[in-house]
Amino acid sequence: MTDDMTGDELIRVHVQDDQGVFAMRKLGREVAETVGLETQDQIRVATALSEIGREVLGEGADAFIAFLLRRDGLLITVDMAATTDFSQADGVTLAGRLVDVIELDPAGGRIQMLKRLPSGQPTLSVEEIRARLAKLTPTTALDELRRQNHELATTLEEVLQLNAELQETNQGVLALYNQLSEELEETNRGVVALYAELDEKSAQLREASDAKDRFWATVSHELRTPLNSIIGLVRLLVGPGGDPLAQEQLHQIQLIGSSAETLLTLVSELLDMAKAEAGRLDPQPSAVDLVALAERLRMTLHPTSGSDQITLSVEVADGATELFVDEVMLTRILRNLLSNALKFTEEGAVRLEVGLDAATEEMVFEVADSGIGIPEEHLERVFEEFFQVPGPIQVRAKGTGLGLPYARRLAQAMAGTLQLTSTAGEGTTAVLRLPYQHDRTPVIDRVLVVDDDEKFRATIRRMLTGFAAHVDEAPDGLVALEAMKRQPPDVALVDLLMPRLDGAALMQRMADDERLREVPVVVVTVATSNQYPQDAHTVIPKHGLRREDLLEAVRSALGRGDE
Repeated sequence: MTDDMTGDELIRVHVQDDQGVFAMRKLGREVAETVGLETQDQIRVATALSEIGREVLGEGADAFIAFLLRRDGLLITVDMAATTDFSQADGVTLAGRLVDVIELDPAGGRIQMLKRLPSGQPTLSVEEIRARLAKLTPTTALDELRRQNHELATTLEEVLQLNAELQETNQGVLALYNQLSEELEETNRGVVALYAELDEKSAQLREASDAKDRFWATVSHELRTPLNSIIGLVRLLVGPGGDPLAQEQLHQIQLIGSSAETLLTLVSELLDMAKAEAGRLDPQPSAVDLVALAERLRMTLHPTSGSDQITLSVEVADGATELFVDEVMLTRILRNLLSNALKFTEEGAVRLEVGLDAATEEMVFEVADSGIGIPEEHLERVFEEFFQVPGPIQVRAKGTGLGLPYARRLAQAMAGTLQLTSTAGEGTTAVLRLPYQHDRTPVIDRVLVVDDDEKFRATIRRMLTGFAAHVDEAPDGLVALEAMKRQPPDVALVDLLMPRLDGAALMQRMADDERLREVPVVVVTVATSNQYPQDAHTVIPKHGLRREDLLEAVRSALGRGDE
């Protein structure tokens, strides 16, 4: 309630008994109606006055009720002779719920109630309101009771009407709920059918992918041999010792050899793409001399530029001379990027720069050229298989559309990224980023690889690079025994099928030797399971061997599965 408690007094009444309470109630309702309050608010004001009057008479006191009109509403003051604290009285609490504001004098003796007008101002003037109230006739208890019953009946009718409206609303909600339930059930059936269709399509896609992988593997196997034969025959024809050829004959044969090499490269890239999709590209990291690698690329690729107007330069920063990475994969990526740069650069420069990004701990390889460039809208599409940029970029040279997708797959297999930036007519820059490992402390000291296949021993050596400090090799069991007696290894990788002394006999000899019986043995073989010896700690197959599988087997044999 505002601090300004003044207002224009409309009427005042003295309440001494129950008859006075009835009169106060009727007067309150009439005043509320006259100042413009709605019917429900009129009843609220009358009921609040009735409750206050009941509390006052209950204390055996009388009271003076004054009705004042203020700018913000109807103010009712109740002054009584009693000093009783009515703040906890039930009647006062109920009255407080029926009016907008109620205040009690802490010392007792006055109660003030405010009921705000809906429109802010009454439609009648103060004089008109006073004149209308002056014409009111005294009321009896019977008249007031009859009026209350009428109000109760009216309220009951309104409640019944509201209940009917609520029931109708509930029926509409129930109908809507049933409709939504049916639609949801139908949608669920559609979702189930869609999932079944998706499962079927997924199975078809898996079958198609498997068929494609088998196709590429078969094609690569069937084409590699005749292509290598063609390349070998071309080298015999044009190399030393061959019959002299005319210039045109030499040119035609060289074209045949070049075409065969291109086709062989394409077949290899297709097979590697299939391997990448199947997750079978396994990097074999080793310490790579980046200075030597960059120089080899410069020496081998510069003559293929075909023009004296193009310069190829390489630059390796002082702190970026070595990287622990798969050398074959890195070489293929850089050769692909440099070949593209030279292919699509008619004049100017192609450069390879290698540096270390200390902030991200990545080795950065940047291949930049001043060639014809790639339009911005095609920068990402060039990484799609078989996509070739349309227009003038294909005038000078045509590719297969596999080089860049293949390079990116290799980069991803080594946990790296490959991105392009280019401006049409100004050149292209390719940036390869690979993780740089600071600490390459070996997990174990010495591993002995016992296998009669020299190529497989070299593969195992590459897989163990960075994991083992020393990797010794033996072509059979006898040589392995001599090597282990000189320097017992931490673990031995043993093939079963070998000449002279096979793997099973070797493990028997080791079990009889007191110094060697504690050396863990991992069998790496193509032999069937019924040929596995009992002394082997772990057995893994040669076919499809991956570096992660090999290292896990070694850790298991050593009891270091958590390293």
